[in-house]
Amino acid sequence: MRTSFATIRSGAPLLDAVRLLLETNQRGLPVLDDTESLVGVISEGDFLHRRELGVHLPEGFWVEWLVGREEGQLVRERARALRVDAVMSRKPVCVDEKATVSEIVAEMDNHQISQVLVVRDRRVVGIAGRVQLLAALERCLRKSTTLDR
Repeated sequence: MRTSFATIRSGAPLLDAVRLLLETNQRGLPVLDDTESLVGVISEGDFLHRRELGVHLPEGFWVEWLVGREEGQLVRERARALRVDAVMSRKPVCVDEKATVSEIVAEMDNHQISQVLVVRDRRVVGIAGRVQLLAALERCLRKSTTLDR
């Protein structure tokens, strides 16, 4: 699991979430309240599949268009005024920190997602995703190959 990751507050501007996703190359950000408790998640899909933004999407990758440098467009200004809690998923898919790999994969398959939040008492302690699972598989295969020699 990934133990170093960015988070965001529910009241943060939506633009901050987009920028943080782009800067960190994360697929989603755990959304925390003022007590550091998990209250949601905001992911790439939340931006790409929501109409709450009130934006008629241009052709191409609209997130880049939204955070572009050109100012003065009313739609873009309205989108910048939105907060994370207006778009986030309020029921993030989570697993307990003691979950097995099989349980993690089952949750990802059941919800058709590429990562799950790993929690301990509603506190996010990690993110387990396909990349981390592939890295673990690679380590296991490398060890077994080394042992066979």
